[in-house]
Amino acid sequence: MANLQIKGIQDDLYVEIKRLAADENRSVSQQVVFLLKEYLTRRKLAQTQKSPAQVLLALSGSWQDDRGSDQIIGEIRQTRKISIKLKEGF
Repeated sequence: MANLQIKGIQDDLYVEIKRLAADENRSVSQQVVFLLKEYLTRRKLAQTQKSPAQVLLALSGSWQDDRGSDQIIGEIRQTRKISIKLKEGF
């Protein structure tokens, strides 16, 4: 198993890691390894998942319909119902 020495770590960061380690009943070394594993796992997962923008772009142009736009608009208008409340106004 490899060893890793970290030099120049800020005192406030070390105190925070030490506090986390105590809260989770780990040594500072175990806590640092845990945090590194957690970060690398999340990073790998984030790289494999598509962003919402990528999903929308993939859907772009995927709708196929033999009807023309006038026919689609006509069908939408036929299925609409006029509410009595809206007829009378607000």
